[in-house]
Amino acid sequence: MAFIVKNPVEADARPYPRRWPALGVLCLSLLLVVMANTSLIVALPDMTADLELRSHEMQWLVDGYTVPYAALMLLFGVLGDRVGRRRALIAGLVVYGAGSLLGSLADSTEAVIAARFAMGVSAAVIMPATLSLLVAIFPRAERGKAISIWAATSGLAIALGPLVSGALLANAGWSSTFLVNVPFVAVAIVAALALIPPSRVESRQPLDYLGGIYSIVAIGTMVYAVIDGFHAGWGALQLSLLALAALTSLLFVRRQLRHPAPLLDVRKLADRAVGGSSLAVMLLFLSAFAVIYYVAQYLQAIFGYGPLETGIRLLPLAVAVTIGSLLSGILMRWVSGRWLIVTGMLLGAGGVLILTQADASSTYVSYLVALSLLGLGMGLSEPPATDTIMGGFSESELGAAGGLNDTAIELGGSLGIAFLGSILATTYDERLADKTAGQTAAVPEALRGQVDGALDRAADPVGAGAGVAEHLASDPSTATLADALMHSVTSSYAEAVATTSWVAGLMLVVGAIAVALILPRNLRGGHHHTDGEERSAGADGPGGGDGADSQHPKQRVRAGV
Repeated sequence: MAFIVKNPVEADARPYPRRWPALGVLCLSLLLVVMANTSLIVALPDMTADLELRSHEMQWLVDGYTVPYAALMLLFGVLGDRVGRRRALIAGLVVYGAGSLLGSLADSTEAVIAARFAMGVSAAVIMPATLSLLVAIFPRAERGKAISIWAATSGLAIALGPLVSGALLANAGWSSTFLVNVPFVAVAIVAALALIPPSRVESRQPLDYLGGIYSIVAIGTMVYAVIDGFHAGWGALQLSLLALAALTSLLFVRRQLRHPAPLLDVRKLADRAVGGSSLAVMLLFLSAFAVIYYVAQYLQAIFGYGPLETGIRLLPLAVAVTIGSLLSGILMRWVSGRWLIVTGMLLGAGGVLILTQADASSTYVSYLVALSLLGLGMGLSEPPATDTIMGGFSESELGAAGGLNDTAIELGGSLGIAFLGSILATTYDERLADKTAGQTAAVPEALRGQVDGALDRAADPVGAGAGVAEHLASDPSTATLADALMHSVTSSYAEAVATTSWVAGLMLVVGAIAVALILPRNLRGGHHHTDGEERSAGADGPGGGDGADSQHPKQRVRAGV
């Protein structure tokens, strides 16, 4: 038997025999791109010190991955359908590996940002390809279970990023967090050739590149404007970018409604199942990314844990996501998908709201419970929501469906860190200023400027605390004052976490109520169409006449393409 699988999945009426090992390759690829989002949380302090990063450079280090990742997923998802889904996955992995290698060798800020940008572009190819290949490979009867494993992987990666990064930083420099990707990318490429069959859509309609440009500009400018606005303030540039995003969004919708083969059938967003599920996915990841961000900072700033210790203590979130996803995969056969999605969102909200009780005396136990509930809620909600989004599109539109689902994930994560991170920083600023107003007056004049400079780094509580300790604790005459200032730093950050958690938790509660009202009551197993409806959609939807849709309906359903 040849090493490389050459027979297209659409050509076989039977389910692909090596679909479960193939799912392992898809999950490995997904794990790599999602981990890159959160691994930077614990690596950034070392990178900041080594590269002497300024504030705007730190922002571009993060945004260089996030913005192209979010902006390009829809276009690249559809393009992957046309050029070949496996081909797109492998091409994305090659670029991701090259970007990782460049990042590991980089010795300048510009080179690291360029590496992150290349990785972000490649992630926009890889992530939708993994989901569209999954749906193409698995028959309908097994698709819910496969998507549960895929969803568990995406949740697992959120918490594994800080853990792996922390483990590497304990023994090597920050460049190792880039280099570690390279061997896994090589394994994924080889395994993809050996285990994943080719799959593509044969369409005579030209790809809507202008619509793709509209989508890139709309999503990219919106994500960047929101991140930059909450970080640097809402000036003329940020507001202009938001206006541009709104304009291009309208142009995109108008073009998709008129184009014979649209990138995304935007009418599907008005479908209660697809629209409600997309909202649920976005809100879940909005909360999850933000909580990981500020809890990781809290564990380092308040408890004094190192990168590896912080990663280990975030692991319960990953374990809970895995348990919740596997449980959801079982329950989807008997329980309404609507019930699973809404219950998971409310469980996640409960976990986040536990953090509203945070104060300087809080122990890790309260964070353990909060992370576990949030992870369990994500695990219950994401599989049926993702299954519903993918099931709401015809089989010639899997790339668009995957791009929509993944854009909701990345958009939610980006907005969560930007919006909730801004609330965290602003609240911390205000509380710290109030608490230290009298204390800094007692600082000797010779140290006043240094201490004020340390406390001004409000977005970096570790740096602020370290600055106070460095300038005051070494002198016996100011040691007591150093303790008082450090307590102000820790209590201010704890109060900021509590305030931010109120906002995040209430957003999830309100979102759960909205999703419950939007989703149809007959949403079962994460899929609201009958098999007959799916066949009809595949035959009549955009891109009709492709290889998958032209098969006999029984063959298409059995093959899962």
